[in-house]
Amino acid sequence: MISSLDKASCPAHRYRGRFAPSPTGLLHAGSLTTAVGSYLEARGRGGEWLLRMEDLDPPRETPGAAASILHTLEAFGFEWDGEVEFQSRRHHYYRDALDALITAGSAYPCACTRKQLAEIARRGVEGFVYAGTCRPGLPAGGKARAWRLRVPCGEVAFTDALQGEIRQDVASDVGDFVLLRADGFWAYQLAVVVDDALQGVTHVVRGADLLVSTPRQIVLQRALDVPTPAYCHLPVMVNAAGEKLSKQTLAPAITADHAAAELRLALARLKHAPPAGCTTLAELWDWARANWDLARVGAGPVTVA
Repeated sequence: MISSLDKASCPAHRYRGRFAPSPTGLLHAGSLTTAVGSYLEARGRGGEWLLRMEDLDPPRETPGAAASILHTLEAFGFEWDGEVEFQSRRHHYYRDALDALITAGSAYPCACTRKQLAEIARRGVEGFVYAGTCRPGLPAGGKARAWRLRVPCGEVAFTDALQGEIRQDVASDVGDFVLLRADGFWAYQLAVVVDDALQGVTHVVRGADLLVSTPRQIVLQRALDVPTPAYCHLPVMVNAAGEKLSKQTLAPAITADHAAAELRLALARLKHAPPAGCTTLAELWDWARANWDLARVGAGPVTVA
């Protein structure tokens, strides 16, 4: 359904993975561990590993973070396939996808404000469940603020490589979710689905904090008539208080000054502790590629001291 989908740009591959950081902050132990797991699973399967910068939310982005992330990944020895993609340069693809959904009757304008939603909506799996106020059409005098996907009823089920069978009734637990935000920025759900389809991503390996959003992405993939990748959600890295490592929880940034030590820690968190004899980055990567086994990685959160 995506009119701008260029089949030549995403040839069929046995395995094509990706790492897609957001430049809202610098790389920390959690994001590094996710990158390591994603990278090793792709290389262990003889596949490609793409790098995509998800820079679609300028108000939340940290100046210079994108360049710093790329520099850090390179300094740690990551080798990606092809050019780095920046979502900020791909707005026309998201516009094409939204236009296709509108034409098909799968997307509609919404006039609701956050305050209105908070007054009438109930809590769902992530935020408020949209009550469908604008589904029949904009109210009298209402002005379109955002665009939403018309979510079909019924449960979405998929099997995650680590987390097992996941089921969610998106219509009941989330409701019709946003594709284009009221502030004019593209919603994460639309951008990630379009980019994975256009880039021919076959396997998505990412942190388990994104597990709850996967059913929404599957619903959107079906609406756009694009393939659904295989999913694997790695353990979330948490601090001593049980909070996910993030910019919001003041997770310290990593640097290349102690790259070998940081890589060793990341591997250990993924249940792949290297032998003492591996001391350099090259030795650690060689050992990791030779010994990687996704089955050894646990599903639950991992505490980072």
